[in-house]
Amino acid sequence: MAESARERDERFMARALRAAQSGDPSPNPHVGAVIARGSELISVGFHPRCGGPHAEVVALRRAGEKARGATLYVTLEPCNHFGRTPPCVDAIIAAGIKRVVVGTADPLPHKRGAYARLRKAGIAIEHGVLQERADRLIADFRKHRLHGLPFVTLKAAVTLDGRTAARSGESKWITGPASRAEAHRMRAQSDAVLVGVGTVLADDPELTVRAVRGRDPLRVVFDSGLRTPLRAKLVSTANQVKTLILHAHGAPVQRAAKLRARGVELLALPKARRGAGLDPEAALRALAERGVVRLLVEGGAHIHAALLEAGLVDFAAIFVAPCFLGDMQAIPMVAGTTARSLPDAFVLVQPEIVRLGEDVLFRGAVNNGRAQMPKDHAVAGKPGPRRSTRL
Repeated sequence: MAESARERDERFMARALRAAQSGDPSPNPHVGAVIARGSELISVGFHPRCGGPHAEVVALRRAGEKARGATLYVTLEPCNHFGRTPPCVDAIIAAGIKRVVVGTADPLPHKRGAYARLRKAGIAIEHGVLQERADRLIADFRKHRLHGLPFVTLKAAVTLDGRTAARSGESKWITGPASRAEAHRMRAQSDAVLVGVGTVLADDPELTVRAVRGRDPLRVVFDSGLRTPLRAKLVSTANQVKTLILHAHGAPVQRAAKLRARGVELLALPKARRGAGLDPEAALRALAERGVVRLLVEGGAHIHAALLEAGLVDFAAIFVAPCFLGDMQAIPMVAGTTARSLPDAFVLVQPEIVRLGEDVLFRGAVNNGRAQMPKDHAVAGKPGPRRSTRL
């Protein structure tokens, strides 16, 4: 049976969406582009890095003269402004493209009018092809642009009875090598990785990318009282990998000076409205202002609770190992108080289930069971109840 025009558009858009997942463009969004004529694929491009050529320009350069009279498929509305690079709209018009098929709109374009300019140049526009997938692709960028907050992924490795460590604090290793490699891949794709000071004291983590190839993210510690030890790996390697400690106003001055002398960056933030911890939303806004679009939260139980209860978690990746401790005093994944009944539970919406060696990974968008999930479920809705948890 012959392929319809709609099927062809969806096939090429799907190819652009796959291409978009390559590169490391943060704080810019992942974008992919395809140039085709009829059923013939001419070229593929993606946005490799911030400051580099956009996906449309990469595809146009690869197509050369073959782009004239062809169709451009792009996952995100082309830009119409001068930034680090010239407007993609100019390049599309100059290349002689006759039709542009777009996945989704820019949530907050620097300069509006891209479609109007293309139409004025005689270029046909088709918008919204595979839009749901295109929206998911830029969910992190959308949240950062519209709400001034990073897209937060909560990551944990747990036993079958939901424990992240034995009562002694021992947690190495609950999950196997395949799960740890996937966790390192997640770090490499994040702008920053965040832990609470309790995790630093218990595990002394490095929070670097080692099991896979990739860049190290900014390492962030929630530590209201500056309890992070000077001998901690995060401190001893701070001159090699950027490390930021978020603390409360009034933290010990001498302690702060010693940490700075070792290369650690410090930032004072407001305390939570109740209790002695930091205000989690203020902390995340401060990270967003520093260009953190994708934030990976690796624990521990109190920081997980604080972010969940503040309605700040967008996505979760829970690695489950085939073992259980059977100990009521073992460390839980979340030490919160919000979900006191099953209807109040935090829910993974349409979770993906992946087998990793002997472990199982559950990952999906997070929603509180009491609320209606918005259509763009990858972006958090209205913040939930704010409760204090010491960070």
